[in-house]
Amino acid sequence: MSALSTTSMASVATPAIDTVGQTAASTAELLRRGKIKETAQKFEASFLSVMMQSMTAGMKTPEIGGGGAGEDMFKSLLSEEMAKQVAKAGGIGVAAAVQKEMLKMQGLKE
Repeated sequence: MSALSTTSMASVATPAIDTVGQTAASTAELLRRGKIKETAQKFEASFLSVMMQSMTAGMKTPEIGGGGAGEDMFKSLLSEEMAKQVAKAGGIGVAAAVQKEMLKMQGLKE
């Protein structure tokens, strides 16, 4: 092999390595962003669940078909699921603020 062909091969191989490295970096960044978004939504859902449970804490249950330990347990589960759905649908803005701060802490742009 001549020196010219070796140089040509090196210059052809280098961009391919850079492209693969950039692709891996962008994939890793996308994964980090996805995890940050998911974490922010979970945080908002947890916050909303506590708020919803507080809202319904003083409510009286009807005497017919109401009351008991089972109802208290299911009220809690209902609050959690409603909170998850609200957060998933866009929430009240808590997840967006948390996500923005988490991205900033990770050194990522919005």
